[in-house]
Amino acid sequence: MEIFRAHVLVCCGTGCTSSNSPKIMDRFEELLPLHDLEKEIKVVKTGCFGLCAEGPIVVVYPEGVMYYRVSPDDVEEIVSEHLLKGRFVRRLMTLSSEIPSTERMSADDNNFFKKQLRIALRNCGIINPEKIEEYIARDGYQALGKILTEKTDPMAIIAMIKQSGLRGRGGGGFPTGNKWEFAAKVQNDVKYVCCNADEGDPGAFMDRSILEGDPHSVIEAMAIAGYCIGANQGYVYVRAEYPIAVERLKLAISQAREYGLIGTNIFDSGFDFDLDIRLGAGAFVCGEETALMRSIEGKRGNPTPRPPFPAVKGLFGKPTILNNVETFANIPVILNRGAEWFSAIGTEKSKGTKVFALGGKVNNVGLVEIPMGTTVREIVFDIGGGIPNGKAFKAVQTGGPSGGCIPAVLLDTPIDYDNLISVGSMMGSGGMIVMDEDTCMVDIAKFFLEFTVDESCGKCAPCRIGTKRMFELLTKITDGSGSLEDLKSLEGLATALKNGSLCALGQTAANPILSTMHHFRNEYLEHVVDKKCKCHVCKGLTQYYIEPDKCKKCSLCAKKCPVNCISGVIGKESFVIDASKCIKCGACMEACKFGAVVKK
Repeated sequence: MEIFRAHVLVCCGTGCTSSNSPKIMDRFEELLPLHDLEKEIKVVKTGCFGLCAEGPIVVVYPEGVMYYRVSPDDVEEIVSEHLLKGRFVRRLMTLSSEIPSTERMSADDNNFFKKQLRIALRNCGIINPEKIEEYIARDGYQALGKILTEKTDPMAIIAMIKQSGLRGRGGGGFPTGNKWEFAAKVQNDVKYVCCNADEGDPGAFMDRSILEGDPHSVIEAMAIAGYCIGANQGYVYVRAEYPIAVERLKLAISQAREYGLIGTNIFDSGFDFDLDIRLGAGAFVCGEETALMRSIEGKRGNPTPRPPFPAVKGLFGKPTILNNVETFANIPVILNRGAEWFSAIGTEKSKGTKVFALGGKVNNVGLVEIPMGTTVREIVFDIGGGIPNGKAFKAVQTGGPSGGCIPAVLLDTPIDYDNLISVGSMMGSGGMIVMDEDTCMVDIAKFFLEFTVDESCGKCAPCRIGTKRMFELLTKITDGSGSLEDLKSLEGLATALKNGSLCALGQTAANPILSTMHHFRNEYLEHVVDKKCKCHVCKGLTQYYIEPDKCKKCSLCAKKCPVNCISGVIGKESFVIDASKCIKCGACMEACKFGAVVKK
């Protein structure tokens, strides 16, 4: 075993890779030999650390010092100061939203990490995901090896999963152990294990990050699931837009086969289990289990009626279990540390942790994993670092297009499956979009519904027609021609979609509308009664106006106007916008250097 004085961990997840982290690695590898450090310092490619807004990120152990926003040009200073002289490069140790400090020593001092508990993300940012040995060194494949070599009763393992309280992390939160038990009890010579790595919610990247940073945890869990239900074949359904995740998963599967950890006669136990990858084309509806399985079969990704449920008749008409990446990532830890340990984390009905992709109007955009029961306030303000530019928090959307908005008055709501449903939202896969005072909630509802309209498979009339009609009504409202009757129609259509749609896409499509109408009804009324959008987001309800006392009579605004609706005399007369001709493009406001052009 090679022993090194220090390890330099470089994030090579998708976010940091797009910001040149591979070049940072190359620069370290180039400079270390020049200082005779190549045998003392080990440079390690890792997955996502989570703090995406501050990437590229470099962590140096044993000190645990985390450097933010590192560029290839910074590497020489890190090598010469930190690795050679033991002096930290403090200018790279402060979050962009914080005041520089001379006291901070390590990542543990960062508020972003203090309230997190990383279980599903336990290896992300710690190991090189392209080396199976590093996963094994972190207790990888220990759970699989133990149950196979000891020939543990599959029902005993399922009982442990049930006792842990683990619920599906991909949407509805169905108890994982129950799902496995149903499939295990069905008699059939052929069964399948599927992993949903499609992850179609806007702003969600939890599953992608786990596959990029710790793919073997999913492979091990799927093999355990296969042993429990009597399946010998698994499929990971991952979207093709995740090239790094796909390549690392392919490599991990190849390494696991080479080590005899999947394939035939695993651990000389007589148990066979193999894995294949199927690439999705990015259809949101293929996150629904029956649509996903049809897509794996090479058919169009349409949902099918249930029952029969996949545990009875799923992939290729055989009993099948489907869990998402995050759910599977929890399985090896539960078996290694015990169901009681896991169930002690979280709330009474929601055990363990949940990974969220925290985005939108928040300082610390990134990936967070928190114990169930953590409040919205703690996530947004303690972990997320609050709202940029001193703006006020307005709402947070959880669950993506299927979820709802949680307003400021509910900031202290503990996050778990039941609490989110009670306030008109849902857990979903774990997207969490923060909004500030400048966000128009009617426009937000329209944004998510437009996404749903595009992603509806069109198989059932309520979703195919209903989402389109709702989007037309919202467009009418944001254009300034909406009425109170339109609000009633929206609520009526929402009920029809919930009761009549074939799958969860249509059944939950109205959630963003219903939650915003409930918590922010005054904004809807302003749009339809007062014909105003106080956030100046909806163009149809916004007017541009030039304040005479601020106008410098320079004509910059008029020169930029694409429709020549601004008139005035240079140096003599304030300029004026003809509202009847204005197309509300905002070019005049961008051109004015004196703040004379405002929105009304």
